[in-house]
Amino acid sequence: DTKIDITELRAKLEGSTGPAYWRGLDQLADTEEFREFLHKEFPRQAAPLDNGLERRDFIKLLGASMALAGLAACARPPLAREEVVPYVRQPAEITPGKPLFFASAVTYGGFAEGVLAESHQGRPTKLEGNPDHPASLGSTAAQTQAQVLALYDPDRSREVLAGGQPRTWEDFTAALGTALGELGAGGAGLAILTENVTSPTLASQLNAMLLQYPAARWYQYDTLHPDNVVAGARAAFGTEVVPVYDLSNADVIVSLDADFLDFGPARLANARAFGAKRRVLTASADMNRVYQLETTPSVTGTLADHRVPLKPSDVAQAAAVIAAEVGASAPAATRPAGLSVDVLAALVADLNASRGRSVVIAGQTQPAAVHALAHAINEALGNVGSTVRYVANPSARPAIHAQELTELTEAMRDGSVTTLIVLGGNPVFTAPGHLQFSAAMRGLRFSAHLGLYFDETASIAQWHVPKTHFLEAWSDARAFDGTTTIMQPLILPFYSGKSEHELLAAVTGNANASGYDIVRSHWRERVTGSFDEFWRESVYRGVIAGSASPTLSVTAGATDLELPASGALEMHLVFDSALADGRFANNGWLLELPKPITKLSWDNAALVAPATAESLGVTTGDVITINASGRNIEAPVWVQPGQVAGAISIALGFGRSAAGTVGNGVGVNAFPLMADGVTFSGTVTATNTGRRHKLVTTQSHQNLEGTGEARFIVRSGTLADFKAHPEHPEFAHPVPHHYADLMPDFEYNGYKWGMVIDQTVCTGCNACVVACQAENNIPIVGKDQVAVGREMHWIRVDSYFSGGIDDPTFYSQPMPCQQCEKAPCEPVCPVGATVHDSEGLNVMVYNRCVGTRYCSNNCPYKVRR
Repeated sequence: DTKIDITELRAKLEGSTGPAYWRGLDQLADTEEFREFLHKEFPRQAAPLDNGLERRDFIKLLGASMALAGLAACARPPLAREEVVPYVRQPAEITPGKPLFFASAVTYGGFAEGVLAESHQGRPTKLEGNPDHPASLGSTAAQTQAQVLALYDPDRSREVLAGGQPRTWEDFTAALGTALGELGAGGAGLAILTENVTSPTLASQLNAMLLQYPAARWYQYDTLHPDNVVAGARAAFGTEVVPVYDLSNADVIVSLDADFLDFGPARLANARAFGAKRRVLTASADMNRVYQLETTPSVTGTLADHRVPLKPSDVAQAAAVIAAEVGASAPAATRPAGLSVDVLAALVADLNASRGRSVVIAGQTQPAAVHALAHAINEALGNVGSTVRYVANPSARPAIHAQELTELTEAMRDGSVTTLIVLGGNPVFTAPGHLQFSAAMRGLRFSAHLGLYFDETASIAQWHVPKTHFLEAWSDARAFDGTTTIMQPLILPFYSGKSEHELLAAVTGNANASGYDIVRSHWRERVTGSFDEFWRESVYRGVIAGSASPTLSVTAGATDLELPASGALEMHLVFDSALADGRFANNGWLLELPKPITKLSWDNAALVAPATAESLGVTTGDVITINASGRNIEAPVWVQPGQVAGAISIALGFGRSAAGTVGNGVGVNAFPLMADGVTFSGTVTATNTGRRHKLVTTQSHQNLEGTGEARFIVRSGTLADFKAHPEHPEFAHPVPHHYADLMPDFEYNGYKWGMVIDQTVCTGCNACVVACQAENNIPIVGKDQVAVGREMHWIRVDSYFSGGIDDPTFYSQPMPCQQCEKAPCEPVCPVGATVHDSEGLNVMVYNRCVGTRYCSNNCPYKVRR
């Protein structure tokens, strides 16, 4: 590999000899490998068919997609003696070929996002957002779109296991009964570990269990749970509240390392409200203004009007300085060097000029002190009640999960906990390295794990019970604002799965209870009036009417929280945009999905700034050792334009050893660097190992030689430019269009379909990429094939940069199939797989395709696969 000279690149841009828009450092460096790649539309490595891809690997990668495509009858018979018979009379609600939609919800960190699940003849095939649910408003994230693949994953846990050996549910309940009988008085020694619980039914069950076993303990641990949000609210208000933002009222947004458009329980609602204020349709319209203070480029940061790269500790210092400037109580702080005097003055002036119409948002990985400062700033600016309000924490028992996991580990180690039941989650993998949670768990008298996969925690537990997918189970959950959804299944469990409700019922002596009866009984006891009417309406709509939490009146007080100390080289841990904390690590759609900024696929990397790469003497692909207080990991380097100097960012969720056939051994596990589960940053050291690692990125796969000089690929302008020429802004059509054509136009006798992508509000989140993959069941190809340009996505989101490499401007440009009237992919297909339908759409007949890839070679946009 040719190493890139950062100093030479910086000089090249400063001398204005580089392109106005560029897609990566390899393009700027104009290396020999990049030129060779560019001279051909596809690299020569993609040509040979005999490339060592073994049949076993092919089947492994295709597994879940084959299941999704091929299962025509997905529900196992509930009893072996029942016979399958054809319909004598077709049910009125089922029409072959016509889908049905059912309201439900998917949870992330315990918080619900409403979905409408599409079903064909009893088989779930697609998920869409529920427009009536406040957390989705009709939209979905990439992870939600990929949940259907997880349902059909052949690697899912299939049976009850004891010590890795198959057992039955009856065997487990018998062993559980014996273990419960050996507990001390009042159930002393019993511990239940759950993820974040917002389910009213599960919370009621847990409380009933604690009444039955008063000496037992209930712990929670979920790495996606916003511990710092909870701690910051406690410090500021002395009570359990969470902020709910209304970005549609915000003229000025200041983000303190918060990727609020792509992460968190309100991400979809935030994106919808943000877009409403960002979208400009007339010359009289105004836009919001965003200041993004962050360490590593994020989805939100790419849309910011002013992006300020800061080290993690400097974000806290900047928050304190801003608080003091607007009249809020704040500890003494010094303006960080990365926040210039001019930008700080402009930021403060905008906040003061927009009192009551501005908002300050703190990121979930920022310490509690930053959250408390954000609350104080919003209160000082009069934003409470306009752009931010406070509601009771939707969690059933608000807690600092990292502290609870520490307490549980110590209790297991000192013998006060002898029996542990883990209801979901994977704490053996996600626990901070220094806790040695797995060692403590091995010493228990009895341990059981409920999980979707036989993962790292299952391999330590004495018993493992397969968990139902959310599309197979009845449950309920609350959204970020308290709105409650009754979650209904679409299909019987494929395997012998149990839900959290059913396993907890077994703990309290009712091993045969069904999830349906448990959830229904809970709500029957709490509803006045006609219960059947309440049940039908709530299940049908996907929300319980009037269940949103009321706004609370709270006042921020002074806090004594300390600001984090600065270090020469700081660590910055982030949740992966696709895999989160690793819970989706066996989902091939998400593993192959290019990251929003780096376009990395099938890997994570240590992101460093060009200046940091120079000081460490490394470049992209070099493997470094990162040391945090004696805890080491090795990770490949990715030199990222826009990354702040003096900080290394690395995504969590990779490096799994028991994820499944697809996800095992992908990337590097960064959890050992986490000190306590709350702190996502700290001082580290880094040294070059001298080894190299191949990182695969799709960023330069569709570069075509000469296109940058021939026409403007990226088009952008300012609001002032638009207002000067609202009908025909120069930046929108800088090159005249030529419509003359020798070929006749397609004749539309009915609909003429069209689609517009508003790039002013497009976040580049990649949800559309996975949605297209789910709709068409597009297969994954694996890391080696992505490396040679064989990824199969029909939509991609290109990233472009302009300016210097240290702090560039970011642009995201979606590139879908253009639905060409005279589609060049059609005449070259030897089997007629790509054709026009009667309404003029460029469609694909999948069972004709033989994989010649002529369509891709002939597609000028390089999206037809």
